[in-house]
Amino acid sequence: MNFVELRAYAIAGKIDELNLISMEGGIYLLEARMHGAAYPLSDAHDKMVHLRSVEHARQMLHAFPSLPFNLVHTLVHDEMCGLGANVEGNLKVPIAFRSAWHH
Repeated sequence: MNFVELRAYAIAGKIDELNLISMEGGIYLLEARMHGAAYPLSDAHDKMVHLRSVEHARQMLHAFPSLPFNLVHTLVHDEMCGLGANVEGNLKVPIAFRSAWHH
């Protein structure tokens, strides 16, 4: 899903939540969830959009209607210890859609 589509779905009220996924190396990926499916944000060339921080995501989304917004940390420790990949084991924390620093 590209940025224009994401915004249109958000304005139409079709997005259930946005998840900002924290990856190794300080990279964040944004995904929209609609009807139980995940749609990662991609650019015009279908490459995943890499964000720098929570604030960077908030800046990108400033013109969007307020949505449930979560920070998701993938837990690589489980995979490293041989326990297998467990999507439910990820740490998902609700965060404010708007920054407290900007009004």
